[in-house]
Amino acid sequence: MSTVKVKVNGMQIECPSDATVLEAARQAGFRIPTLCYLKGINEIGACRMCLTEVKGAKGLVAACVYPVAEGMEINTNSQKAYDARKRTLELILSNHRMECLTCVRNQSCELQALAEEYGMEEVRFGTPKEMQPDIEQSTPHLIRDNSKCILCRRCVAVCKNLQHAAVIGPNDRGFSTHIGSAFDRDLGEVACINCGQCINVCPTGALTEVDSTYKVWEALADPKKHVVVGTAPAVRATLGEEFGDPIGTNAQGKMVAALHRLGFDGVFDVDVTADLTILEEGTEFIHRLQNGGTLPLITSCSPGWIRFCEQYYPEFIPNLSSCKSPQQMFGAMMKSYYADKLGLNPEDVFVVTVMPCTAKKFEIRRDDQSAVNGLWDMDETITTRELARMIRKTGMDWSALPEEDFDPDFGEFSGAAVIFGASGGVMEAALRTVVEILTGEELAKLDFVDVRGMEGIKEASYDVAGTLVKVAVASGMENAAKLLDKIKAGEAEYHFVEIMGCPGGCINGGGQPIQPGNVRNFVDIQTLRAGALYSEDALMKMRKSHEVPLIKKIYSDYLGEPGSHRAHELLHTSYKASPKYPGLEADKKKN
Repeated sequence: MSTVKVKVNGMQIECPSDATVLEAARQAGFRIPTLCYLKGINEIGACRMCLTEVKGAKGLVAACVYPVAEGMEINTNSQKAYDARKRTLELILSNHRMECLTCVRNQSCELQALAEEYGMEEVRFGTPKEMQPDIEQSTPHLIRDNSKCILCRRCVAVCKNLQHAAVIGPNDRGFSTHIGSAFDRDLGEVACINCGQCINVCPTGALTEVDSTYKVWEALADPKKHVVVGTAPAVRATLGEEFGDPIGTNAQGKMVAALHRLGFDGVFDVDVTADLTILEEGTEFIHRLQNGGTLPLITSCSPGWIRFCEQYYPEFIPNLSSCKSPQQMFGAMMKSYYADKLGLNPEDVFVVTVMPCTAKKFEIRRDDQSAVNGLWDMDETITTRELARMIRKTGMDWSALPEEDFDPDFGEFSGAAVIFGASGGVMEAALRTVVEILTGEELAKLDFVDVRGMEGIKEASYDVAGTLVKVAVASGMENAAKLLDKIKAGEAEYHFVEIMGCPGGCINGGGQPIQPGNVRNFVDIQTLRAGALYSEDALMKMRKSHEVPLIKKIYSDYLGEPGSHRAHELLHTSYKASPKYPGLEADKKKN
């Protein structure tokens, strides 16, 4: 790549010729503030917080979109730039409901951080104290408060460019501009997939997940309830970020210790039912492969992806694995196998999961997710962020927590289950089991590196017992749409496909710790988080789902065999096409 020489605050550097002023400054060690910019996703220069002085330019330039040139002289800290940014910030604040102390994003808000950095002591324009909440909550996963929205359009860009849905955008013009759905319909009336990626990129508290912690606190305080919790594989790789740990820290031991101290009667890992998923899904794949079933088989672990498929690509519903997600399997097993083992009434078992995903809040109340006595498989689910808030509420000192193990009753799992949290992990876990079953031979090498990595679409082929098995992996719904369109057009043919709703997989789920734009734009967060999972897998003694003693015992004592009638009753579900525009469908019925 060609390079150019530029000066940043008098210091000469050599940077790529296609860099922006923002990137050049970053390379030189200077941070230029931004509120709207997301690299490769939202590069529109809308917020004007990055205004910077460039010698010879007519006026200040938007650093996030202004290209460098040979010999350019950049002054990021001039008084002119500082004054312009502060004035812009004051204008943004004049139209922002400032109730910071009671906002869920207090101390993790990019706007709040800039207000402190720029010494904002007053807002001369407007009267923000008189602003009222403008709240819309029509979905089970999201609360939107437009009185805190700064019109950065990050959410709009992510919904369209990464998630394909494009169900939100700017409505009206001028002072009336606001972010909403078409015709100002509620989000529950459009084809939102509940992924929560918009929450992850919002720089303020305008978008937050629905808080389910109060229901968990109530259950923990109820002496009649036996409350168990299961954590998703990806949570261990991210929870520490909420307490200052470096990105990519495996916080499993401290996480378990914190859950014990919160008062749960059982602290388990959903990795156990991730292993069950592999046995069930692997059996389903082998059956389809050998008996002329619908191919490609497409994984069903991600509820955001399932929602997307039902609304945007219903013709692929027959391709979906009938397996429930590991979360839903966990709930079903807690209210059946676990309850039976401990002599508990399933109605008294209250099941909670900690998930990296906001779509899980939608999933727990889907149809056909009540396998035991008509009870919901899952009672409540909270995000990684919600768990962090629960830990803070108790006054626990994160740094002083010991490393503890999951409880033994349901705490034995494989490394294959751990990597479920990264894009390609489900595929790799399945291949470790399916290949050994089909060949009858032990794999010499367990790492299927071709399906690893953060690329949006990955493809690979493997010779398995004389059959060339073609697989594909996609994450993020824009990539999923591209892959499905190729299959529909006959341009690609696969036997097995893994799709994850969020870019990079669950490690980048909509319920994960929020990192500010200046981190997201310059740090490979997804790779660092995934690294924590792959490192744990590599160190584990058991790395294949079908070899875990607990999984063998569950089948021999309770389920029979993978794919059995009992297994289908507890661990499988169904799907149905949903209207892409549910609000319009409701209007038709009214009329």
